[in-house]
Amino acid sequence: MEPDAKSEAGSETTSEAGSEAKPGADSGAKPEVKAPAEAAAGDDRLKAAVAAWVANADDSEGADGTAGSDAVEPGKTRESAKSGKSTDKPAAKSDTAKSDAAKSDAAKSDAKAAAASDEKPAEAPAGKSAAEPAAGKSGEEAKAADAPDGKPVDRPTAVFGVVKPKNGTAKPAEAPAKKPSDDEAAKPTDKPNDKAAEKPSGTSGDQPTALLKAPAVPATGSAPATGKARPKGAADSDSERTSQFVPLKSDTPAAPAAPAKPAIPVSVTPPTGVPKAPAEAERTKQTPLPPQSAAGAEPTGPAAPLDLLAQLTNTPPPPETPVRTAVRRVKIWTPLVALLLIIFCVVQAFRPLPDPTLKLTASKSHSFEGAKPSLPWPTEGQGYVEVSGLGTMGSFGEQKPVPIGSVAKTMTAYMVLKNHPLKQGENGPMIDIDAKAVSDAGKESEGESVLNTVKPGEKISLRDALSAVMIPSANNIARLLARWDSQSEEAFIKKMNDTAKELGMKNTTYTDASGLMETTVSTAEDQVKLGKKAMEIPALVAITKLPSWKDPSGTTHRNYNTLVPFNGAIGIKTGSTTKAGGNLLFAGQKEIGGTTQLIVAAVLGQHKAPIIDTVNAVSKKVLIAAQGELQDHKVVKKGDVVGRVDDGLGGTTPVVATKDVTAVGWSGLTVSLALNDAGRKLPHSAKAGTEVGQLTVGSGPGQVRVPVTLKKDLAEPSFGSKLTRLG
Repeated sequence: MEPDAKSEAGSETTSEAGSEAKPGADSGAKPEVKAPAEAAAGDDRLKAAVAAWVANADDSEGADGTAGSDAVEPGKTRESAKSGKSTDKPAAKSDTAKSDAAKSDAAKSDAKAAAASDEKPAEAPAGKSAAEPAAGKSGEEAKAADAPDGKPVDRPTAVFGVVKPKNGTAKPAEAPAKKPSDDEAAKPTDKPNDKAAEKPSGTSGDQPTALLKAPAVPATGSAPATGKARPKGAADSDSERTSQFVPLKSDTPAAPAAPAKPAIPVSVTPPTGVPKAPAEAERTKQTPLPPQSAAGAEPTGPAAPLDLLAQLTNTPPPPETPVRTAVRRVKIWTPLVALLLIIFCVVQAFRPLPDPTLKLTASKSHSFEGAKPSLPWPTEGQGYVEVSGLGTMGSFGEQKPVPIGSVAKTMTAYMVLKNHPLKQGENGPMIDIDAKAVSDAGKESEGESVLNTVKPGEKISLRDALSAVMIPSANNIARLLARWDSQSEEAFIKKMNDTAKELGMKNTTYTDASGLMETTVSTAEDQVKLGKKAMEIPALVAITKLPSWKDPSGTTHRNYNTLVPFNGAIGIKTGSTTKAGGNLLFAGQKEIGGTTQLIVAAVLGQHKAPIIDTVNAVSKKVLIAAQGELQDHKVVKKGDVVGRVDDGLGGTTPVVATKDVTAVGWSGLTVSLALNDAGRKLPHSAKAGTEVGQLTVGSGPGQVRVPVTLKKDLAEPSFGSKLTRLG
């Protein structure tokens, strides 16, 4: 047979098999095989490729002279081949005739296409199609056509053969010269088609690699040249029916453009009794098709193999689930968190440690039992008594501003020593005696207290000048110190008032440096505040506690404060005028409880003559009474835990007192206790017994101070404490 004839016959046979599977189906609805450029879906291209491959396989069988459709199943006789009848019984029935009648339209189209082509259509007996086999051949002749050596050959796998076209050019498909009638289609002819039995020259009978090659794509609008039609009614073997392999490429060059032919109907429905393989399973048995572009056409160029490789090797990611998300986050964050923890531990371990502090665990105060003391106050004026550092022991009279006389010289001496400090035992700088100081010395006749032994051009030491002011109460020397310190008395007086405000002397006003003027006023309470500050200057205390003083000329002057040196009296200053009366700012000391307590008091406004003696007498009684009211109580025993050292990270170490602690006060008084580092920096680690601070009771000069030590070893904070600290 010629290849074209067999191709058409194979297509018709496949279609007939499909018709048998569905007798009631409309045979006129036939799928058309479109050109690859026009295909819009992969299924259309697959169908066209299957049809072309089946036709080429049939051509190969005819060219080699082997049996194609004449092959029978193993175990069956070849009676149908000897008798010239088809082995497919349904093909001779009326259903097959109807299917052939429906195919007459395709035969007409083939006739028209053959008339328009340059090829000469195959010769056939009059009234019969050229694709029909001769019905008059004997069984031996049929077998001879199957094998070149005249022996019958069973070729169930001949479908894999591929025939090369003659002279390297595919022969256009030949259409039947005449449309066969329904009767003729049902009957085999007596004459065989000689041309169909001929083997094309110049073709190879075996192409083992043709399976992987695609057939040549015909020009747009024309059907592919698939060989000549094979006889209708010829039975297809099982391998032909079930094999749907698609060659991806053909070695034959493209055939010349042929007139458009009707689409070859291709049935993908397997015959009855043959299991139908899934479409996806068939695809996986072949080489995967190249990917499609967005428009549906196959890609061209060097990118196509890469795309195919990407489709074969790419694995889609697994579906996202909460568990998978959680695992991924753990994998991402675990190393980061671990690194942050390491950095945190290193930073915490090497951060500077906070400074340790002392905290008091003992009682913060101690109260003396009993009622407040009653002092022997005078019947007039005002008074005020205070123990420095402990508090006020008592007062009397209204604390209103009154003239204070020479008591104002206490501020003058305090200001000069504040601006020109003088160590105890030193004379200090020399001061020139100016004419004003000599002139003011002549006011003694007016009742002023002056130093009348000074001469113009002489010098006086700072110590002697202060002694002249505080003991004989020389007004002219007080004015001299004001001018020497501030260049003028007015400037010095301004400093006096400013200092008074700093000390909290709210009811005090200074208008001169000597206090002679009645406009210089103050209260007993304010003068006690000043007296406590003045008694903190040792150089001044050394002067005020003297009962008398000898000037540079050798003249001795007595101290008008007759309290000194008796009863521990140490000063401070008297002052008396007709307007102010007798006034005294005095101080005394008492040793008690291992401490030296300072008592400072003031009595103002004593007008009973002689006023200076009256104020001294009243002040003496008050001083002695105040000293008698002082008492001491033991508040802490040696070795008692009074506090702890806090390392700032939660660790504490107890501290103990090194000796008994005694509080000094009077009945009704409450004194405070405190724990401090005594000006030293606390260590982070130390042995037991190391002194780390002191316990204090009260304040001021009479404050009680007792050292405290560690009860046990002080250890540096642990590594865990360093890691867990927040501040």
